[in-house]
Amino acid sequence: MTTITLPGLGAADAAVGGTWQFHTGDDIAWASPTLDDSGWQPISATESWGAQTKFPNHFRYVGFGWYRRHIKIPPVAGVPSDLAIYLPRVDDAYEVYWNGALVGSFGALPPHPVYYFGPPPHTFGLGAARSGVLAIRVWKGPLNSFDTGEDGGLSAPPRIGPAAAIAATKAAYDYTWIRNRQFFFGLHLLYFLVAALAFMAWTNDRSQKVLFWMALFAISPVCRMFLTGFRTPLPYVWGLGLEQPFFALPDVSLWFLLLYLFKLESNRRLFQWTRILAWIALVASTLDCIDCILAVTFVRPSQIVDAILTTIVTPLPLYALVLVGYIFTRRRRLDLSRWLVAAFALSFDLFNALTIALAQGRRYTHWTIDATLTQPFWRFRGNPLNVNTVLVTGLFLSIVYAVYRFVAEHMERQNAVEREFLSAQELQRVLIPEDLPTLPGYAITSSYIPAQQVGGDFFQLIPLADGAALVMIGDVSGKGLKAAMTVSLIIGTTRTLAEFLTEPAELLAGLNRRLHGRLSGGFVTCLMLRVEADGACQMASAGHLPPVMNGREIPLPPALPLGIAPSVEFEPVDLKLDAGDWLTLYTDGLLEARDAHGELFGFDRVVAAAAVHATASATVEASGEFQPDDDITVMTIARIAAGAEASSSYHAPTLVEA
Repeated sequence: MTTITLPGLGAADAAVGGTWQFHTGDDIAWASPTLDDSGWQPISATESWGAQTKFPNHFRYVGFGWYRRHIKIPPVAGVPSDLAIYLPRVDDAYEVYWNGALVGSFGALPPHPVYYFGPPPHTFGLGAARSGVLAIRVWKGPLNSFDTGEDGGLSAPPRIGPAAAIAATKAAYDYTWIRNRQFFFGLHLLYFLVAALAFMAWTNDRSQKVLFWMALFAISPVCRMFLTGFRTPLPYVWGLGLEQPFFALPDVSLWFLLLYLFKLESNRRLFQWTRILAWIALVASTLDCIDCILAVTFVRPSQIVDAILTTIVTPLPLYALVLVGYIFTRRRRLDLSRWLVAAFALSFDLFNALTIALAQGRRYTHWTIDATLTQPFWRFRGNPLNVNTVLVTGLFLSIVYAVYRFVAEHMERQNAVEREFLSAQELQRVLIPEDLPTLPGYAITSSYIPAQQVGGDFFQLIPLADGAALVMIGDVSGKGLKAAMTVSLIIGTTRTLAEFLTEPAELLAGLNRRLHGRLSGGFVTCLMLRVEADGACQMASAGHLPPVMNGREIPLPPALPLGIAPSVEFEPVDLKLDAGDWLTLYTDGLLEARDAHGELFGFDRVVAAAAVHATASATVEASGEFQPDDDITVMTIARIAAGAEASSSYHAPTLVEA
């Protein structure tokens, strides 16, 4: 047993170094100042009990351990007599006794232990200056897979001195702690900002899955910081347990980011394997979370489960190497930002897998390579920088840049699509005959309802020199600018052919020959009518829906749509319209409109609506709650009484600029 003398405790404090007395086990009587501890083991307070080699080795020891030190403090005249003690990090929970009296504690000891991840230094008052015995009762919690076995107890000598001096020492430590983590906190603030921006952008456009995975990747380290890296108030088992899913989430997020950034999501087998491994990682980390929380209560079973889960989870991050390897083997021409992601992902995963494996095996191999690899190689204003810091920062920044480029490219494509729609919309304004010509003896109405900004339906009314007129209605497969261009080709070609061909069947045959081979695999349905002033009509159909006359569908001979075969004959059909009769022509958009339950409007409803409504807009309005999935075009041609004024009308929604 040795006594340390701390003379002249005036404005400064002093370290209680040297050799302490140490005993494993637990007995509250060991706090007594009269206890004879001469038979206890000598130990140093400069490092934890598991790391010491000079004194009796307590490697991998868990449970109770007592430290005792006899201290002589001569009084100093004119100096405040109130003393305090500063305890650096103590692993894990502890109580401090001064001359047998409990003066402070951190955490709670068994039978209901509570301890914390990375416990900070604490200060406790010792009362008036006097000599005595300092006893520290420590409890070290069960080992987990990352425990090296070298922890436990004091990590540095306590300091004793006037309360003001101890407060200054604690303040200096807190300042240094914050200063040395400026880079750490700054990086995590950037993580949070990126996560927030990515999540908000994703909520505005759910199709951008890369933004969703970017948000998860960035928010994970922020959550880990608050759980275990920011002097969390959560007990160790809860902090470490809740942290487990956030160990797996960055790996899973990185996998999906690689898939979407490198456009590999279309590879069904690769995508399926990624999903399977993601579920394995998340389920295993969730089970690990539960295991950590129950670790103190069921120590041995928990360690067995921890070993099994560690065996499953540890190799999973290497899957990113598989994805990166696949990316490199494809040798696609990609921009620098994505290659940076691949390079940093490869480097980070290799380094991370190596250091984790070495750290988890250190308790058994006694190798310290992981500590060497993670040592700072440079300090900037106290902020340590090591290989891991550089790699994780590089990976994060490269992903942010790549996602930015990815989203920018997507926005450019979206703008191109919008410009295309605007161009198609302008073209459509030219093609849709807003001012229909009148036809003596007839009242003609039309209604056009596009399902999108630009549709593929079309109709025309072309007066002929002999007083008759051609009426055409049809539907081009597809949407957008391509469909609009096809419509312009059809209308231009039809108007040209109508100068020397006036029979519907001949017109369709000529139009078909000119469209064949020019529709890129598409087709056009079309119904062509020649309407005479006396009510005589002739029609021909190219695969279009038959018209309805006075509520009765007119059967038409079957025929191929335009553009499929080069030589097709179309059969004409004659009919007669008397005063009061009307024809209803329509496209399949009306037929295929659906209600909230998915039921089609159907042929029967179309015929019923056409039977009671002699105008196109009224026929369309009869569909009521049935919403179109495709464009709707309806035309009605009504024979009016002799002497009545001919009319024509057009109804369509106002086109809005894209």
